[in-house]
Amino acid sequence: MAGMLYLCATPIGNLEDITLRVLRTLKEADIIAAEDTRQTRKLLNHYEIKTPLTSYHEHNKYEKTPVLVGRLLAGENIALVTDAGTPAISDPGEELVRACYDAGIAVTSLPGAAAVITALTLSGMKARRFTYEGFLPTDKKERPAVLQRLAGTTCTTVFYEAPHRLLKTLQLFLETVGGERRIAVCKELTKKHEAALHGTLQEIVDYFSEHEPRGEFVIILEGADAKAILQEERERWCALSLEEHMEHYLSQGMPKKDAMKQVATDRGVSKRDVYNALL
Repeated sequence: MAGMLYLCATPIGNLEDITLRVLRTLKEADIIAAEDTRQTRKLLNHYEIKTPLTSYHEHNKYEKTPVLVGRLLAGENIALVTDAGTPAISDPGEELVRACYDAGIAVTSLPGAAAVITALTLSGMKARRFTYEGFLPTDKKERPAVLQRLAGTTCTTVFYEAPHRLLKTLQLFLETVGGERRIAVCKELTKKHEAALHGTLQEIVDYFSEHEPRGEFVIILEGADAKAILQEERERWCALSLEEHMEHYLSQGMPKKDAMKQVATDRGVSKRDVYNALL
């Protein structure tokens, strides 16, 4: 009978931020698969846990995944941990999870610390809808697409960033969405030097231009003003004549009745007003 894969959330800084269930699972598992065995060893030593460790990280995930799946199929239970926080978020854990499902192996997730949620609650930003982007893509073609999306998204967006790239990333945001968009930058979450800076993008860029970033950072960017975006769109449509606006949709094969309705929606007027004006 196959074993089970346990996704175990570990502290993101303060070693007390771990659940009793995770501690029990780490003790009872046959083996712990860790992103960095040296980092995980510190946690295990703190709680006097003697379970064997094996490495599972970005550079060995393709060769190690079938090995771990084989052990699970043989009946062993494996606890997967990342350096800090919840596995499978911005780390290679998702590869192993998919492989387990493909092999018919049971997977369960033991909730706990996650930097994205911790930072979001500290930010004071709207949290009903938010997007988690992780680290900005390094690909020069993919990055502009992500940055451009920021200008139009109305939900809060959360990013991770390394200290040596923080100022450059903030400057890219500044160029993309403007200096008045509000932002929160959280560092060293749950640790002794935890801090959360709040202000406009321009204010935060000015701050880090004078203060060297140190520590681990989470960026929370306010969403765009939905009303302002709608007004800008209406102004763009209203720059066209009604005939040009209608032709935009008619040329796409839209029926005249539907085109009138869409033009009215675009301009924020009634369909009757569009009909009378065209007549």
